[in-house]
Order: sequence, then structure tokens, then C-alpha cells
Amino acid sequence: MTTNKPRSLLREASHQIIAGGSAGLVEICLMHPLDVVKTRFQIQGGSSDPTSYKSLRDCFGTIFRKEGIFGFYKGILPPILAETPKRAVKFFTFEQYKKALSLTPLSPGVALSIAGLGSGLTEAFIVNPFEVVKVSLQANRDSFKEQPSAFAQARRIIDSDGFGLRGLNKGLTSTLGRHGVFNMIYFGFYFNVKDAIPANPDPTLEFLRKFAIGLTSGTISSCVNIPFDVAKSRIQGPQPEPGAIKYRTCFQTMALVYREEGFLALYKGLVPKIMRLGPGGAVMLLVYEYVSMWLQKHW
Repeated sequence: MTTNKPRSLLREASHQIIAGGSAGLVEICLMHPLDVVKTRFQIQGGSSDPTSYKSLRDCFGTIFRKEGIFGFYKGILPPILAETPKRAVKFFTFEQYKKALSLTPLSPGVALSIAGLGSGLTEAFIVNPFEVVKVSLQANRDSFKEQPSAFAQARRIIDSDGFGLRGLNKGLTSTLGRHGVFNMIYFGFYFNVKDAIPANPDPTLEFLRKFAIGLTSGTISSCVNIPFDVAKSRIQGPQPEPGAIKYRTCFQTMALVYREEGFLALYKGLVPKIMRLGPGGAVMLLVYEYVSMWLQKHW
């Protein structure tokens, strides 16, 4: 009896980690080009900047013309290396926080949101160094062949600024805000709404039901957390003046962007972000659920 319990807990944890990692890998491979476009919009200055992209179409066209098709996959190695463990941590810790919070007097709906917040904060600590390298590579407008590798870029950041909050972990507060807020809404909305809307016996319609809820969940979460995302990109990306640090902390950066560029500047990159994390959020949840079901049936 005591032997079976640890074994079953280990199997359950393995299912959550494998399914979460699979969800992350599929999502990043499908959606990374939109992440590059989102980052480019977020790090550019005002309309007076001659290198500013005029529209989403202009951004896609300029990257394709000047950097080639692989320009859309700049910085993909750090998220691929991070995405499997990152999403594994995201879903695994969500399940553990959810299980722990079920023992409290909190209502199920609130418990799901708090479990999402906890999973997002945990995920942020793990992923932030990879985000620093990714953003610095995505900000590079040189040809794909001319840019340094992810490992060379990471080594350059460590050599110049170290591992701390000015180096490989800069922008940590913004990353905590971005992931904490996103996951709180993402998981809370998805599971509460999914439980409220009856399941459909038809497999195709059931798939579409889950996809629609996941799409809505990812879209709402993206709209709410994007000011943290803009702040993160400004802090982790190249500073406007070489040698001078303009964007230092999360809320200082938000206030500065608001003062200099207006309220809407805090929502730069929202369209490509929604295009990525709307369907991407649905893809992740569906891959997680279906891989989990397959593992429970076959392993």
C-alpha cells in the first residue's frame, strides 16, 4: 500500500511534467514568429524614431526583406531550451498549488486563480535568464546569419554584467508581474468557464468548445498583463543611449513610457501578442489535456 502510493504520485507528477513540456514545445514552434514581431514593437521608441515599424504589415515585410525568413525565428533557441521545462513547471506547479489550496476554505474559483498566480511566479524565476537572452537576440536587426548564437549572447551578457539583476536576471520583477498576472487569469478563467459550460458528447464539438475557451482565456490574459511585458522588453532590450541605463525597474519603466509616449505605448505589441497567445494559449491547454489523457490511458 505504501509502495503504491509514492509510485502513483510519481506517475501523476511525470504525466503533468511530460504533458506540460509537450504543450510548451508545440506552442513555441508554432507561435515564435509573432513573438519576434511583438518584441520589435515593444522596444522601438516613438514615431520620431526613423527605424520604427509603421504597422504590423510593415514589420512583417521589413523583417522578411532585410533578415529573411529565419529573421522570424531569431532568439528561438532560448525559449525552446526553456519552454519544455518552463511549461512543465507551469502546469506541474499549478496542479500542486491547486491540490494544496483545495484543503483551504477558499472557493474553487478563487483557488484556481491563486494556483495560477503561484505557478506564474514560480515559472518566472526559471525563465527570466532565457528571456534576457531571447529579447537581446530579437532586438538585433542584422541578418540572421550575422547575429551571435544564443550561447555566445548569454556569455557576452554574463561577461559584461554578470548573473545578477543587471545581467542575466535583469527585468526579473517585470517577468514576475507578467507571468503571475497572466497565469492567474489564464488558469482561473479557463477552468472556471470550462466547468460552467457543459461538455459536448461530440468529440469535434468538445475540442472546439475547449479551444474557444482557451483562446478567450489567452486573449484576456494578454490584454491585462501587457504593460508588464512592455516594461520587461524595455529593461531587457537595448537601452536608447549606449552606456546609459534609462529603464531600470518595472514600475519606473511603466511610468516613464506613459510620461514620454502616452498610455497606449504600454500596449505596444498587443496585436501580435494576442495573435500569438490567444491561439497559443488554447494550443497549450489542449495539448496538455490530450497528452495527459493519453498518458493516463497508456502509462
